[in-house]
Amino acid sequence: MGEKNKILHNKFGRKDLEKLLSEENFERITLSFYKYVIITDPVALRKKLFVTWDKLSIKGRIYIAAEGVNAQLSCPGPNWSKCVRSIKAIKEFEDIPFKIAVEENKPSFLKLTIKVKNQIVADGLEEAEYDVTDVGTHLTAEEWNDCMNNGAIVVDVRNHYESRIGHFEGAIYLDVDTFREELPLITEKIKEKKDEKILLYCTGGIRCEKTSSYLKHHGFKDVNQLHGGIIDYAKQIEENNLENKFIGKNFVFDDRLGEKISRDIISTCDQCGKPCDDYTNCNYVDCNLLFLQCETCQNEYGGCCTKECETMSKLPKGEQKEIRKARNRPSITSFKKSIRPQENIAERKRNT
Repeated sequence: MGEKNKILHNKFGRKDLEKLLSEENFERITLSFYKYVIITDPVALRKKLFVTWDKLSIKGRIYIAAEGVNAQLSCPGPNWSKCVRSIKAIKEFEDIPFKIAVEENKPSFLKLTIKVKNQIVADGLEEAEYDVTDVGTHLTAEEWNDCMNNGAIVVDVRNHYESRIGHFEGAIYLDVDTFREELPLITEKIKEKKDEKILLYCTGGIRCEKTSSYLKHHGFKDVNQLHGGIIDYAKQIEENNLENKFIGKNFVFDDRLGEKISRDIISTCDQCGKPCDDYTNCNYVDCNLLFLQCETCQNEYGGCCTKECETMSKLPKGEQKEIRKARNRPSITSFKKSIRPQENIAERKRNT
């Protein structure tokens, strides 16, 4: 089959992919990068990258849009130099900075997924509400710590399930499920602070680009952002022997679901209440609820959020499929994919 007719998507099921990953005899490097830049033909770029990266056994989740790229990759160590060259060979990406994962060798992605999107981060903003060429000042970890020490206002530009397991000391964080919800709420929360120093942070920096631009558009004078996000902050504090002001884990959007930045555990298991910062997705695929589960409860519930889900997860796959087809909404947990700390899982299931 010629390359132009090649099937440009994953062709294996999860179990097959897990088996292939377990058989690898090399380490992988997990990295992320993003850039707001004009891409004239996102579809053509998507095809080019898929063919190249599939040959290099690269896995990951990549979003391409006319406004830029947002990528998280898992690259085989032996193919690292080829991976870097393939990225830098694209003119728009030649100066793009990489963020290497703190816990590099843990499995992060099972397959390669590259999607063309309207935006690289869904924010629901109109074009007139921001200008990504006018963003906040980028701070190093040392500069960030100095600003925190001098009383700057720290704002977490992430969702509730991310800040739940880790955040900067004294940060403002909001009870939201999506970035789209967060921008107007942040503006309202700090509306009286337009002349004060504002510090923004997120996982790798991409959400801060839009947020800082949005805040500047709404009259905030001194907007700053953590360069490279929490991922790069963790690297910098280790390399430069700096004080770590981040408490707990950094949530990551891959199969690891978190990287330890400090030894602190600031959250609890959603089933027994013991200290826990390990996220899991309910093992019953029609639920897939994101929640915190300790090892004891993992064993007791078979990786599920309730006994009901555990029972359902053991049904034959064909029967599970028929149950999914019979209901009238996307999933049994509706549109909320993760629970709040104060919620009881069983009660929540009864109410959805």
